[in-house]
Amino acid sequence: MIVADTVKILTSMTPTTLSQVLDATGYKDCKFDSSKFLGITNGSQFCYSVTFVEDGREQTGKVFVTYDSATGFLIADF
Repeated sequence: MIVADTVKILTSMTPTTLSQVLDATGYKDCKFDSSKFLGITNGSQFCYSVTFVEDGREQTGKVFVTYDSATGFLIADF
């Protein structure tokens, strides 16, 4: 079970926090200008819309965060 306090954290992650989770997952040097929680996917992933600058242009993308309730670990992917 995911408790309410954990849900609150997982639905309000900052751009810096998402970058840190991605870094721990193996994606290095991800930097985001903004993040917005979109919802929970059918696969129980927390989905965020992110903005970042690449090649001098602002881009948008999605980051998916998976919470392992047994270990408390977070995994993020694009």
